[in-house]
Amino acid sequence: MNPAGNLDAAVSHADDASALDALRLLQERPELSQRELSRQLGLSLGKTHYLLHALLDKGLLKVKNFRQADNKMAYAYLLTPKGIRAKVALTRSFLARKEAEFEQLQATIARLRQEVQHDHTPHTGPDH
Repeated sequence: MNPAGNLDAAVSHADDASALDALRLLQERPELSQRELSRQLGLSLGKTHYLLHALLDKGLLKVKNFRQADNKMAYAYLLTPKGIRAKVALTRSFLARKEAEFEQLQATIARLRQEVQHDHTPHTGPDH
């Protein structure tokens, strides 16, 4: 989560994307269990546990205990004000990165279309 300065600079874009996805999901459904969050994120339970603890350690989330309908204790992961700011910063960074990738992809597509068009243009001359 480099844009918000909330996780170490060594955190990769994939980790940023996972953190953003986790923050988005937990903002919508704070009662998600780690197992359900892991399924929704497409991450292992261990990676999800690590991610949640990193977000908790950095003060982006807080945990609240609550009792479920079946009288079992459960946790709610709530975004802190710092977590909301980090989510906004991550969203901006993610969007800027994806827009740059999109522009690069459009340029590549245009270049490839020109190559295909050039390769299919009938050649005239002594060899053809």
